[in-house]
Amino acid sequence: MSSLPRVLGWLALAVFTVLLCVALGSVNVPLGKTADILLGAISGQAAGTDKDAVIILTVRLPRVLSVLLTGAALSLCGAAMQGLLRNPLADGATLGVSSGASLGAMLAILLGFRLPEIPFAGTAVLAVAFAFLSLSLVLALAFALDRSLSTGTIILIGVIFTMFSGSLMSLLISFSGARLRSLTFWTLGSLSGTGYGEVLLLLVTLLVCGAVLYAHARELDAFSLGEDSARYIGVPVRRAKLAVMVSVSLLIGVCVSIGGSIGFVGLVIPHITRLMTGPSHRRLLPSSMVLGGVFLMLADLLARTLLSPVEIPLGVVTSLIGAVFFVVILAGSRRRAA
Repeated sequence: MSSLPRVLGWLALAVFTVLLCVALGSVNVPLGKTADILLGAISGQAAGTDKDAVIILTVRLPRVLSVLLTGAALSLCGAAMQGLLRNPLADGATLGVSSGASLGAMLAILLGFRLPEIPFAGTAVLAVAFAFLSLSLVLALAFALDRSLSTGTIILIGVIFTMFSGSLMSLLISFSGARLRSLTFWTLGSLSGTGYGEVLLLLVTLLVCGAVLYAHARELDAFSLGEDSARYIGVPVRRAKLAVMVSVSLLIGVCVSIGGSIGFVGLVIPHITRLMTGPSHRRLLPSSMVLGGVFLMLADLLARTLLSPVEIPLGVVTSLIGAVFFVVILAGSRRRAA
């Protein structure tokens, strides 16, 4: 398939999934009317007091867009980390960045840290700060043990740091008191109640960091040959690693601050996408973004409709689906190897 039809196909899939997820919920709205409401909002027509329009434009649309952008960001991070570390089990959590961001967001929630102008910015600031702090600590420890910053050393330190951060989060949960319920639900992952402010933050972060990661697509391709081979053909290995890791850290910090811990998206979706697009990161990265966004939107739709009016935490749904997908992928790869 040539580039243009592929791009149009991915965009059509994303648009249809957005339309479907906005239309369905505890109150179902016909797809035709949903499309008319969205087109009217885009063209600047006032929605008036129509109940369906209010539900779609004030509640569902910002949530669905937040889910779309979060899924795209997490899948993009997973694809970039798998290419960088040459490890199919790598994702944004490999460096301990996810757990560090979760720890920062948890502290913000427990301490009530806020910025007066933007209600959710306090959590985002601490989550991003702890994501970068986690990255700095992991890289510093890895450099102290191995000055070449080899992939194996980075992965090992990242796993150790993830376990350490998890212990600290468990300690904070045990002292959370009255905030235990909200904190526990947040750690399971949820994007309910998100608004257009969160959408804008996710969009800007994804555009900036996505552009940086896409600009390093050729370097990520070179890493598949090994770091020594990449260095031999002229790739600035250390600088490329740093650019990818910083971009991934920023993306994950923002996603965690808004949606909590949502697992398996960055691990499974790049695997599936790679089977369809091949290993080239110029195709893999944007395709992973679209498929990750579509996957998370459908998972969120399932989370809020399966046991309606009770909502299942999004992270629980993605983990259940992702675990099944991962077992199927692993079994398939074993059969092909045999």
